[in-house]
Amino acid sequence: MIKTTLTIDGMMCGMCESHINDTIRQSFNIRKVTSSHTKGVTEIISEKPLDETALKEAVGKTGYEVLAIKTEPYEKKHFSLFGRK
Repeated sequence: MIKTTLTIDGMMCGMCESHINDTIRQSFNIRKVTSSHTKGVTEIISEKPLDETALKEAVGKTGYEVLAIKTEPYEKKHFSLFGRK
């Protein structure tokens, strides 16, 4: 799994987050997407790396600008009532 973090300029409210999330869901095969207008960040979890140029274009069509893209491996955090040893 891959975690892609976008730094986005122009998100001002919860509706902005929804616009970005809907655009990402409709344009790419992903597992999860979350956005924060206060942090100016969108995090995407996907099986495979996403095309950075296509990400910038998709977000750009909504009126926002991608300032940076960071990609890293992602591992789901496991919940445990007992601490890790």
